[in-house]
Amino acid sequence: MERIFGLEPVAGEDVRVLILGSMPSVESLGKQEYYGNKRNHFWKIMFMLFDQSELTNYGDRISFLKEKNIALWDVLYSCIREGSLDSNIKNEEPNEIEDCVKNNPGLRLIVCNGTKSYKSYQKYIGLNRFPGVEVIKLPSTSPVPGKYNKTLEGKLQEWKIIKEYL
Repeated sequence: MERIFGLEPVAGEDVRVLILGSMPSVESLGKQEYYGNKRNHFWKIMFMLFDQSELTNYGDRISFLKEKNIALWDVLYSCIREGSLDSNIKNEEPNEIEDCVKNNPGLRLIVCNGTKSYKSYQKYIGLNRFPGVEVIKLPSTSPVPGKYNKTLEGKLQEWKIIKEYL
């Protein structure tokens, strides 16, 4: 199996919230777009949080997040994975999250999108690494059903917390 590599970080001028996934899906990597799977709830949640009508153009979506002072990246730089499931990730290597935090002095919150992101962050970076920056785990925006996966409305309720840090 081949090693895969994630996407470059997306960040504007005054980042307040950094949202970290684990590793983009096969579809997202193919498109070179964060949360490129149409079934993933990420973009829908972002638009609902800010009462924004849905933007379909990826460039517009990224501009929207930058305007809201939200950055996107992944905890993992590379890994070996068959398919798109986090449970299939092996031989992972982390991104340089520390550099990202240092380059964004206004950062107040790091959101781990789902359990794999959170556990990898804990393992490679550590939860109390950056004074003044809170780290939280929010429900995965993945469309994959599971006993811990919530409805879109349930996810939205928990994701609302990010607005308190902007």
